[in-house]
Amino acid sequence: MSKSSSLSSDRTLRRQPQQQRGKQRVEKILLAAAEVFAEAGFAAATIQQIADRANTAVGSIYQFFPDKLAIFQALLSEHMQQQEILETNFFAADLNRPLMQLIGEYIDTLACYFERPIPRCIALQDYLQPIAGLSNLVEDMPEQLSISLKRHANFYRQRNPNLSEAKSELLTEVAHNMSNSLFLSALKSDATHRQEIYAEIKDVLYGYLNPHIGDHLLPVSNQLMICPDCQSDRVAKNGRQQGKQRYICRGCGRQFLDRYTPRGYPLDVRQRCLALHAQGVGFREIERQTGVDCNTVINWVKNLQAPSG
Repeated sequence: MSKSSSLSSDRTLRRQPQQQRGKQRVEKILLAAAEVFAEAGFAAATIQQIADRANTAVGSIYQFFPDKLAIFQALLSEHMQQQEILETNFFAADLNRPLMQLIGEYIDTLACYFERPIPRCIALQDYLQPIAGLSNLVEDMPEQLSISLKRHANFYRQRNPNLSEAKSELLTEVAHNMSNSLFLSALKSDATHRQEIYAEIKDVLYGYLNPHIGDHLLPVSNQLMICPDCQSDRVAKNGRQQGKQRYICRGCGRQFLDRYTPRGYPLDVRQRCLALHAQGVGFREIERQTGVDCNTVINWVKNLQAPSG
């Protein structure tokens, strides 16, 4: 991250606070400004409103910021910094987990982040009422967006090495714009409806991305062998046949050739499939809606109906 994406940027602050008290005052001003901008919009907001919300004098604000554009620029820089940290932490984790789980965790992380005043303010203002020329004041804003998109594209190719660079970048662009639009709709909604939209974002992204980077496309070395009959992972190698690896299930004794399935679906995915079946939805339609192979769903239903003990 370059210096231009820092709250201490010389182009943002009129003077640098040297003591902790001054730094706390700047933070208080920025949080107050984020709330005022989110409520009134940048154009209608005034320095007086920000001062009132921060419980400080107008002159105190002008000690640090020459105008409200500089305040918004500082908010944007802080947002960019925090978003970079968020993405870096996410992509540092194991990315070979089930796709539905990854998407769910990513959306939940963003949802939690955008409940905070500064990112919420930036999202609502920057996309709904863009400030002309603002991106030119933060030099590395286009660069950071480009890095973020490339990071997602690389993740897609990691899960599916057969994806071309052009295709992975196109998938990234569409997924990025689609989720951004839906997130904005969520942020404008009440808390209950917001959570409903977040749930739909997860389903939309999964449905769009699963054919291209789904668990079934993970490189073999990243997958866990599962018995196609009983779904047990107690599977051992059992020689080779016609150049293909043979396996035997220690649970049910089934022998089979190279057949790889993902590490397993999250509990919520399984429950959703079973709920759809209980509603009378056919197995093929369940596969279409969830991306889970219909044979897997059939096995789940059989296991559910099998008598215990």
